[in-house]
Amino acid sequence: MSAQPPEWQAPSWEEIVREHSGRVYRLAYRLTGNRHDAEDLTQETFVRVFRSLHTYSPGTFEGWLHRITTNLFLDQARRRQRVRIEPIGDDTERWTSPDRLSTPERAFEAGNLDHDVQRALDDLPPEYRAAVVLCDIEGLSYEEIAVTLGIKLGTVRSRIHRARARLRVALEHRRAEVAGHADVTAAQPDPAEVVR
Repeated sequence: MSAQPPEWQAPSWEEIVREHSGRVYRLAYRLTGNRHDAEDLTQETFVRVFRSLHTYSPGTFEGWLHRITTNLFLDQARRRQRVRIEPIGDDTERWTSPDRLSTPERAFEAGNLDHDVQRALDDLPPEYRAAVVLCDIEGLSYEEIAVTLGIKLGTVRSRIHRARARLRVALEHRRAEVAGHADVTAAQPDPAEVVR
């Protein structure tokens, strides 16, 4: 008598939100670049999960969430390009009292990107941004990104290469600032020597 594998049991709605809301919010924030759009995208992701949970076939649940979040983001970006409306950025999260932050926001703050890096990401075309965020921030492999975005592996490589090239150009000023700071620091006398 062989034991059959147990049938997959869907987690409760509360379990899904509790375990995955921080991760989904972080990805949404990195894709959208502002709190308001990230909250909307997170909510839309969980609505989609709720509606589609019955169609989920066991595999990597996190990968499924990445795919839903990223596809919703790309759909929104395409709609905005057609309508040509640019949302006004909401930077109020930088001024929010830490004790008023919700759990996803606290999770985001722990992994917050530098302002220049986030701005450079925001300036990338949505398809490039999604690929580089999934690779360099979320840590997905090229193969996982191809599955998540529903594109060929070569396209993933191309988008990541182009995104990184644009990020290097956008952040070049920082390299000059760091080099300039190193020159200034080296030119200053050692405080211990001045005291003598």
